[in-house]
Amino acid sequence: MAETLKQKRARARKIIPILQQTYPDAKCSLRFGNALELLVATILSAQCTDVRVNKITEQLFREYVS
Repeated sequence: MAETLKQKRARARKIIPILQQTYPDAKCSLRFGNALELLVATILSAQCTDVRVNKITEQLFREYVS
């Protein structure tokens, strides 16, 4: 049976503190201004380094405002 939204939220509430404890200094090095920009930057980062993505997205997000 598929997990309900309520069950997913409950599972997330359990997982998030574990991740925070395991990776207390974790930071996102991608630069973004909203959820769409984060999505685009994340997709691009699968193909190259975060440093390169930040160089590319600076101009990309300026030209194509979301």
